[in-house]
Amino acid sequence: MSTGTGYLLVFAGAGAGGALRHAVNRLALTSASSFPWSTMAVNITGSVAMGIIAGWFAFRSNVAEQPIALFLITGVLGGYTTFSAFSLDALLLWERGDLKGALLYIGGTITLSLAGLYFGLTAMRT
Repeated sequence: MSTGTGYLLVFAGAGAGGALRHAVNRLALTSASSFPWSTMAVNITGSVAMGIIAGWFAFRSNVAEQPIALFLITGVLGGYTTFSAFSLDALLLWERGDLKGALLYIGGTITLSLAGLYFGLTAMRT
């Protein structure tokens, strides 16, 4: 598979995943709640899908299916939610016995992401 083909697969998948996320967000607009249910639902369903899809490709498929994995994992799930990739990375560190690395990754990602968002918002407010 050429590099260009890989980028096209990711591009197409990300579009589909983004459209799916938009559909979930629109569905949540019918709720009177101010709680971010749609984001929570996307993060959970995306993580479940990541487990199923990554598990399938890791344990039950062959290398010839790499373009499909690229489309689904990097593309569709990347467009739907990046939390699924975060969840997979954290769990793989944990399963490999790198508890310190997993905790550093989880804590660092959450803390620094929130700090980065705060910094960006503060910079734009002033």
